[in-house]
Amino acid sequence: MPDFLLPDLGEGLTEGEIVTWLVSVGDKVSVDQPVVEVETAKAVVEVPCPFEGVVTATHGKAGESLAVGAVLLTVGGEGFQEPGVVVPEQGSGNVLIGYGTSETPRRQRRRPRVAQVVPAAPAAPSAPAARPGVISPLVRRMARENGVDLDALTGTGPSGIIRRHDVEQALARRVVEAPAAEGRRIPLRGLRKTVADKLSASRREIPEATVWVDVDATGFLAARAALKDVGLLALLARFTVLGLKKFPELNSRVEGDEIVVLDRVHLGFAAQTDRGLVVPVVRDAHELTASALSAALAERTAAARAGKLAPADLTGGTFTVNNYGVFGVDGSAAIINHPEAAILGIGRIIDRPWVVDGQLAVRKVCELTLAFDHRVCDGATAGGFLRYVADCVESPVSALGDL
Repeated sequence: MPDFLLPDLGEGLTEGEIVTWLVSVGDKVSVDQPVVEVETAKAVVEVPCPFEGVVTATHGKAGESLAVGAVLLTVGGEGFQEPGVVVPEQGSGNVLIGYGTSETPRRQRRRPRVAQVVPAAPAAPSAPAARPGVISPLVRRMARENGVDLDALTGTGPSGIIRRHDVEQALARRVVEAPAAEGRRIPLRGLRKTVADKLSASRREIPEATVWVDVDATGFLAARAALKDVGLLALLARFTVLGLKKFPELNSRVEGDEIVVLDRVHLGFAAQTDRGLVVPVVRDAHELTASALSAALAERTAAARAGKLAPADLTGGTFTVNNYGVFGVDGSAAIINHPEAAILGIGRIIDRPWVVDGQLAVRKVCELTLAFDHRVCDGATAGGFLRYVADCVESPVSALGDL
């Protein structure tokens, strides 16, 4: 009986946390059938099995973490077949690294084998009780986050399907009596641990400095209204890319005793999801127009909130923008997304008194903040970049030639 080992899910990840088993002991599985949902530091992915046969054992429970290469499940029994014995005509299309079938079938010669006498196997243990009916991802996540054992519930939906109402009823029946002085312990793992490690490394290794400036964003909002298919963040991102072209030192990173100035701009942007803060990356942002950037940002934001981003979509950024103004705050001394060299933030846009042509007027004003690695440049470079972006926000017409 072969053991299916937890594969490398990409980007050098070393472990994954079991979210939900999609099969049970006794179930028949086919090649490339998803058997378990695993949460890595980057995303939640379904892991397909490379074997066909009957599941004889699952190794690990929901919530447990397994190292890459650890045994995930065992397949055997009647119908077992090793991958490669029967080659399908077309590839499975599975994108998981190292799995899936070949697109071009190849004939394999095999030596005839002498039949061996195999002692009769002991009677297989009776299969465990059937798992609850089909459960939606929303219900599974709700149960997981609240510690509800789905196997202990009786579904009220058709054919015993467990619904959201069933989980809510289970939560309502709980009686929690904890001393007031005690708190709850939350394991630092998965995405939260990755974020914590990166932020700690940034504070440890990067001598950062921060500059900021208030800008009149009245013209910025007018330009956004005229460009109906371009969002505010996309327009700011386009100005950012233009600024990096003029001040490339900020599109760099420190490696050992060298500063590596990068030729391409892979623009990261902060996005809040149910799993926490993630930074999707738009690759080659310097080659995109404001309209194309807006579409890319919208697509990646939707995928991030749905938990459908691949690990590769969350790594490799060279510069990050952060629109914390959506949370109703004016400014923030953001932590640089290690190992990048800078992060640009924009606060909320509000009415404030502003002097225009010597007269006091009410204008739409926001704060731009740049945190930068002081090893890669001095204040003159950082200030020049921020001033350029601020000028673009205050007078978008001045940047039209480069948009």
